[in-house]
Amino acid sequence: MKNVIISLAILYIMISGSCTQKEKADLVIINGKILTIDDKNPLAEAIAVKGDIIFAVGSSKQISELILEGTTRVIDARGRLVIPGFNDAHVHFGPLDPDYIELRYTTDPSVITEKVRALVARSAPGELIRGGHWEHEMFTDKKWPSKELIDKVSPDNPVILSRADGHSMLVNSFVLKASGITKTTVVPFGGEIQKDPITGELTGIIKENAMELVKTGETKAVRTPVEEASRLWQGYLLAMKEARELGVTTVQVPGYADFEAYEKLRNEGLLTSRIDIGRTLTADTTLLNKYLKIEKKYPKEGNWIRFGYLKAFIDGTMGSGTALMFEPFNDNPGTSGLAMMPYEEFENMVVTADKYGFQIGVHSIGDKGNNWTLNAFEKGRTINGIRDSRHRDEHTQTLRQSDIPRFAELGVIASMQPTHCISDKKFYEKRIGLERSKGAYAWRSLLNAGAKLAFGTDYQVEPLNPMEGLYAAVSRKDRLGEEGEGWFPDQKLTMEEAIKYYTIGSAYAQFMEERKGIIKAGFLADIVITDKDLLTIPENEIMKTRVDYTITGGKVVYESGK
Repeated sequence: MKNVIISLAILYIMISGSCTQKEKADLVIINGKILTIDDKNPLAEAIAVKGDIIFAVGSSKQISELILEGTTRVIDARGRLVIPGFNDAHVHFGPLDPDYIELRYTTDPSVITEKVRALVARSAPGELIRGGHWEHEMFTDKKWPSKELIDKVSPDNPVILSRADGHSMLVNSFVLKASGITKTTVVPFGGEIQKDPITGELTGIIKENAMELVKTGETKAVRTPVEEASRLWQGYLLAMKEARELGVTTVQVPGYADFEAYEKLRNEGLLTSRIDIGRTLTADTTLLNKYLKIEKKYPKEGNWIRFGYLKAFIDGTMGSGTALMFEPFNDNPGTSGLAMMPYEEFENMVVTADKYGFQIGVHSIGDKGNNWTLNAFEKGRTINGIRDSRHRDEHTQTLRQSDIPRFAELGVIASMQPTHCISDKKFYEKRIGLERSKGAYAWRSLLNAGAKLAFGTDYQVEPLNPMEGLYAAVSRKDRLGEEGEGWFPDQKLTMEEAIKYYTIGSAYAQFMEERKGIIKAGFLADIVITDKDLLTIPENEIMKTRVDYTITGGKVVYESGK
């Protein structure tokens, strides 16, 4: 009887195996140039997807056998490049405001005046006028803007225009008055209220922690709660649309975002990018325990909405002149930047949150800021013991050479945004000189030292388009193009490497490298097909490359129609 049972069991296994072999796909991609980012199978022609999982990768002939006529959706890639979906490891993702004044790439400050004038004309008195992404280093005079640019066209409306990095803002006199900010206002630690160096008058530029003083002074609500809720919802839908059209299948949000809003999108079938949502780093154990409850509801084992990492700022930015440096700025010797808090307070936050088992990410720009972040992570290991924490140094923009090996030694991920390099390089050497600039955006040096990289955009500081990041990583040249080999060309990456850190690199940073980020059987089916071959086209074609298909969780969420 025992032998009979064993024989029946073997027969069942054989039959089951046969059925599995004949299993048909829900979605198939054939005739592609597939860059899998899988070291064991780097190139392929075709992919088969069942549900939300890739279940076969191989030749077009092999995969075609898994097509069930009338049931399987077939995408003929026609030789186009197929890669894993882009995973933005650092993105300030959220609902978009259709009335936001976009000032990116503005070179003439008078444009600011005219755009504010136009929006004020169709706004109610007292209604907040918001915009930003201006970069004074792109202005023809390279000077900070002042409130005089906007005061004359906005006497009855609060106006807040954020600098591209989000670490400084230009406000009008309406806002200064509503906020009670005067020449004698006490500036908070880690902040600056800019004054004219000759007259001592307020310029309207508020930096870093001083931005917490800003109040809009809106006189009345201009929309009903129902109208506001509808507007917000449409903003979420606009953000999702932008991400999927750019091939971004995962976003990792530092700091706050609304879990419930994304849960609603998911329930209604409208969530087309997976999302990790973090919270603010703290040493408050009551708050840390609340975070643990949120993490339990949105665990790392999930695939769509997950609790991310705890975010802190240790310094400002290079563009705003607030990055924390060991030595003074070359172009402003009176300052070495701003720490957002005393080191002892910061270290206590890191050690406490690390003890609770949280992953931590710290905004670190200057060489001293990065050094402090590494020091605090090292202290956490010393006190709490070594674990697979995958703490993250967010931006990793300027490093002392002696700190580069510490990333691998401490298991710290360099979470970087390549477009920062080509946006900031025009003023980097002016700020800190040639020698210190050698440690800026040091991708190759970090890799050579064994560090793990994760790529993203820092959207909306930079555009969400991954193609701009890929271009920056392989060229280190201005977006308009330039002669030569690029800025510190020894730090450039290959295109395959750049794609790798935008996919599996970012997946590793969120503890998902065993189920996403490469095209391999058993992995989540997040896939992108581009209209150009990124591996062979010249540099000046990279940013012109468009996404033809975005597939998230086995579903085609965007197709260009080409």
